[in-house]
Order: sequence, then structure tokens, then C-alpha cells
Amino acid sequence: MTDDETDFDSVDDEEQEVRSELVFSSLEDFVTRYIAQVVRRRLSRSVAMWCPAWWAHEEAVARLSVLWRAFEHLKEDEALGLSFWWTQHADPHLSALMDPDHGPFALCDARDGHAEHPLGPLPLTPSPPGMWDDPVFIVDFSPKDGVSTSLPGSPGARS
Repeated sequence: MTDDETDFDSVDDEEQEVRSELVFSSLEDFVTRYIAQVVRRRLSRSVAMWCPAWWAHEEAVARLSVLWRAFEHLKEDEALGLSFWWTQHADPHLSALMDPDHGPFALCDARDGHAEHPLGPLPLTPSPPGMWDDPVFIVDFSPKDGVSTSLPGSPGARS
């Protein structure tokens, strides 16, 4: 194998090793075995909403995916990891998801299921040509004189 070739078998083995260290094997597993079992709420149009077909809502999939990934990462910190996960991840994401007026499940019903006509995407107007070329909008994370300009917590960031 040349330096330019990738050993896909070793990549698959590494991915399998990481997956075997996970508590939950997939997003669906995480939602089914953890979120739906642990999170208990009175569901009503005035308190909190949930859609049994949560997977049909892009925002729900996005938010629950980051909750799952954060859970799998933070569970390693035995002292404060899951406390941090609840207060800094789960509570705000679940509040946004289950908000009966503004959340993605607002038109659904826990008993009746997924709304026939769910909320559509946010309306957009294309930006004017060249608007994003202004230097104020350009983010450059390349190292300058050996000093990383990465945001804290981003790949390549220094502690």
C-alpha cells in the first residue's frame, strides 16, 4: 500500500472499536433507551410537546444527535460529566425541542403523532453578491506565526 492509499479495513476496525466503547450504538438507540425512558414530562399544548416520530424533524435529529455525542464524551468524566451534560446540554436542548409554542414539535401531538403538515424551513432571501467578501465576515483559523487562532474547543485549539 502506498502513502496515498488508505487502509479502509483499519479505519473500519478503529470505527468499530470506538462504537464498542459507546453506551448507545446509534441516535435511535440513545433516544429509545435513554431519552424516552429517563425524561418524563407532562405533555400538553401548554406545557411541553413531543412527537413520537421525532426522527421526522430535522431540528430534533440535529439537537438529539449533539446530545448523544456530548453524552458519550462527557460520561468519561465520572465526577461532573453527566451533571454538566444535564445542565449545559440536555436541559437547554430539551427545552427548545419541547417548547409547545416555538419548538419543532409545536404542531404535533404526543397521542395523535406527527403533524400532517409540519413546520417548514425558515424563509430566506439570498444575500447581495459580494456581501461576504468584506474582511469583517472572513474567519481565518490558519496559524499565524506559529500561534493558533482557533476558537477554544475547536480542532487544533491550544489549551
